[in-house]
Amino acid sequence: MSNSTPLEKIRNFSIIAHIDHGKSTLADRILEATQNENIARKKNSRVLDKLDLEQEKGITIKLQACKMAWKDYELNLIDTPGHVDFSYEVSRSLAACEAALLLVDASQGIQAQTISNTRKALDLGLTLIPVLNKIDLPNVNIQEREKEIEALLGFTKDEIIKVSGKTGEGVEDLLDRIIEVAPPPKGDVSKPLKALVFDSFYDEHRGVVIAIRIFDGQYKFVPGKAKVLHMIQREQSFKPTEIGIFNPDLEEIEELSTGEVGYIATGMKDISFFTVGDTISDHEDTTPLAGYQVPKPNMFATFFPTDTDDYEDLKTALIKLSLNDASLIFTDQRSNLLGSGFRCGFLGLLHMEIIQERLEREYDIDLIVTAPTVEYQVTKTDGEELVIQAPHELPDPAMIQEIREPWVRAEIMTPEKYLGDLMKLCQLKRGQYVNTKYINTDGDIDINERYIILEYDIPLVSLISNFFDQMKNVSSGYASMEYEFIDYFPSDIVKVSILVNHEEVSVLDFLEVRENTRSKAVKLLEVMKTVIPRQQFSIPLQAAIGSQIIAREDVKAFRKDVTAKLYGGDYSRKKKLLEKQKKGKKRLKQIGQVHIPQDAFLAILKT
Repeated sequence: MSNSTPLEKIRNFSIIAHIDHGKSTLADRILEATQNENIARKKNSRVLDKLDLEQEKGITIKLQACKMAWKDYELNLIDTPGHVDFSYEVSRSLAACEAALLLVDASQGIQAQTISNTRKALDLGLTLIPVLNKIDLPNVNIQEREKEIEALLGFTKDEIIKVSGKTGEGVEDLLDRIIEVAPPPKGDVSKPLKALVFDSFYDEHRGVVIAIRIFDGQYKFVPGKAKVLHMIQREQSFKPTEIGIFNPDLEEIEELSTGEVGYIATGMKDISFFTVGDTISDHEDTTPLAGYQVPKPNMFATFFPTDTDDYEDLKTALIKLSLNDASLIFTDQRSNLLGSGFRCGFLGLLHMEIIQERLEREYDIDLIVTAPTVEYQVTKTDGEELVIQAPHELPDPAMIQEIREPWVRAEIMTPEKYLGDLMKLCQLKRGQYVNTKYINTDGDIDINERYIILEYDIPLVSLISNFFDQMKNVSSGYASMEYEFIDYFPSDIVKVSILVNHEEVSVLDFLEVRENTRSKAVKLLEVMKTVIPRQQFSIPLQAAIGSQIIAREDVKAFRKDVTAKLYGGDYSRKKKLLEKQKKGKKRLKQIGQVHIPQDAFLAILKT
């Protein structure tokens, strides 16, 4: 067998954990323990989190991989993103492994994503190794956490490895356990090449680079005579320009074989060809690996540059970001008030927030961002099917037969004492109750600490407003959530137009369920009343569905006392001056345009 490392000496594993449970810090300690030279040189914190934002927010946005050596074994760590928005990337990373470290923070305990990712790993047939992290923190009750892991995840006390990602305590025991428990990869080196793409990114010198795990076969790279490879699902072909391993930086080698994890530099410029989950082979008729999906945006928002001169810079920045993020899509959008911008599609709110922050920081562009919306399906009376993302795309109500909106199944994991408040919140957001699961009914655990999973079906648009913040507020930060898309369901959605001085301001229009339109419109107009500057005449602010006004506020006029110069005399003189002022204001109102300044728009859109 030409592979330098025999299959039985390879271990591929991932680390799964809830956000902020110390996954990246532990990964650094593992790299240090295996004496990776590149880590010893860098010595900076969280080596696998390369973006400034990852370092600052303490979250993993782009997954990373790294090859290590421990006691004559080859270990491949595939790091995974921790947030619900990136759950598809997590599932593909797990599919590239045989084992996973299930990391639990000793101070916070088990949370929703820990359970959700555990299920994903078990569905994929992975061997799980429970790890209790942050044991060096003062006042942590390790016995309590061990009981929790036993009760919720079904492990025995002896199986739990206790480590500190900060001090490195217990990391060597953990590496020994990985070698002992994790199964070696299976596969046949003599079969045609079959590799899973679990990540892709853009490199200035190499073009698009794809991270792969080989399940069958091998690939030898001969410069100038590279063998053509095929993307089975995408039905495209390419010639590699380089192959190698992650160490954790890219390190060129000549051959990748069954069971190994590495990269292929394609030399191509378009990252959208290489979708995570695709299968790479040297034979066009190879059966693809299971689990392939095209990443589909769940929510949309429009980005406008505050300064119209920044339009080209914004376009260039979005193109550069989309080179490293196949799930970011964007199209041109024009607005009479805000000029030219881009309608962008995102996986979720965190994804949007990250793209926005990267544009503002890395590319120094000031943005105006419209309120996020979801995609609606519309059936017209003539049978035509439409997909709309923005209020102005909605056809005339007389031509609409049905509108369907996306719903998701949300699983909220929470201590039992917050159950009532969370149910109220879900119902307020139009959620439909599905189920309550008690996951640790163990007699030893205090009733207040008993965890439950609350299942609700809820419209996606309700989640992207400020559901996460409200959920954290009512549960004192203890509740955590996972959700997955179910389907589109019919709903009574209407377009609410916002009028300023009887002129429609299309940027502020919104789509909403009919029963919630008035309350939302009233809140919006109250904000507008405080931020729109006063004029010499009063400005009516109205919200309308079609021709029916459902809410109104007025921005009061400046009032000059024209009667101040009068003293004594008949009242009719005073009346005459007031009438004259009234006529002037009426004329002013007819020709006067209301200019809404940029900062007023920002204040309105933030609500």
